Amino acid sequence: MAWALGVADDPEVHAWLADLPRIKQQPNLVFAAARWHGAPAPGKYAAFRAVLLEREEAVKATIRARATQTNEVGRLAALTPVLGTLDGPLALVEVGASAGLCLFPDRYDYDWPGAGRLTGSGGPTLTATATGPVPVPATHPDVAWRGGVDLNPLDVTDQDATSWLENLVWPEQDERRERLREAVAVARREPPYVVRGDLLERLPDLLREAGRHGTPVVLHSAVIAYLEDDDRERFHDVMTGLVADGACHWVSNEAPRVLPRVTGDFAVGPGRFVLALDGVPVAAAHGHGHALEWRTTGGAGG
Repeated sequence: MAWALGVADDPEVHAWLADLPRIKQQPNLVFAAARWHGAPAPGKYAAFRAVLLEREEAVKATIRARATQTNEVGRLAALTPVLGTLDGPLALVEVGASAGLCLFPDRYDYDWPGAGRLTGSGGPTLTATATGPVPVPATHPDVAWRGGVDLNPLDVTDQDATSWLENLVWPEQDERRERLREAVAVARREPPYVVRGDLLERLPDLLREAGRHGTPVVLHSAVIAYLEDDDRERFHDVMTGLVADGACHWVSNEAPRVLPRVTGDFAVGPGRFVLALDGVPVAAAHGHGHALEWRTTGGAGG
């Protein structure tokens, strides 16, 4: 917060930022790059400012080369109950996959206080406070294949790439940082297949491959917000067409204004995403997966 307030009143830093491409003028990205190059965090604004100005070339090179890809695996606590309603085996295709950490719903245990638990994976436990008739799965999803696409995919076996992911976690969020380390360890045991490219262009090939292994399921969480409005609408049309043709299921978890034709009149509170199956909202979910408010009865479909 101190850094953000300091930047707001600092014309010299405004000029520093103006040299960056507009899409790179993201506070989270700039702050992470400064930490990457030695700015102590949490720390005073003066120390952050000094890193920007004294190491300008290196910091800007990092900003231009890297992206914000937090890849929050905690969101699986929201996604897994939906996956549990689908007939397997499942072939998962994640758009905006980053390092593919959310492609392993079968490798975690889950605790939904207020609804139930799912144990026996041998992996870490993810927790989401639950309300409503959450369809707690009796067994873990049967995942036969997992793949994804990202403009800048990260290799989960690359220490530099995973260190950058860790650097993106806000400094005071120690619990989230530890969860990320556990997620990286899970994914490294069976690195996912993640291709580089535009999600709309690469999706058809990924779905063809997925169909060879099981029931294709396209999933995403906090990804479509990064598309321009026209591409969001195009993505919605593509997905609804695929669902209508029986080509795949579609599990989306996005802020309410991101896919307005999915959200419709489905009301969610601040900090909540709309969790939907095949374009139909089923629950409101915390942005990082810490809470799940189920709204439908009898599960989410099949």
